[in-house]
Amino acid sequence: MEYQSLYLLAADVILLLHTLFVAFVVLGVLLIFVGKFLRWHWVRNPWFRLAHLAAIGVVVAESWAGVICPFTVWEMALRAKAGETVYTGSFISHWLEMLLYYQAPAWVFRLVYSAFGLLVLASWYWVRPRSFGRRRV
Repeated sequence: MEYQSLYLLAADVILLLHTLFVAFVVLGVLLIFVGKFLRWHWVRNPWFRLAHLAAIGVVVAESWAGVICPFTVWEMALRAKAGETVYTGSFISHWLEMLLYYQAPAWVFRLVYSAFGLLVLASWYWVRPRSFGRRRV
């Protein structure tokens, strides 16, 4: 396998990780609210909830600071090393990219990320996580 192929594979893996991160943030809040109604105890797990809050917190902070997501930076660098200038990689790369990269002014992203962050923060009050010292029996 040549280096170009390895760079493309690594870029695709990073794109997949990026997609999984987005899914964790978006689906996580949905599962928290659904879990309240269905009485799923795991949605009150403090480690899950802290990781979820931290994930959206990073996204909101990056958007307000004007920082490009490290996943995007790493993926672009690997694609550039592979000699690519556009996303013409694998099938997986093409379709996952369609889900993650869309065009809008920066202020729209800031607004959406901030609103979503407030929704996640509100979930801490509406669906309270258990305390870290308390185990579910």
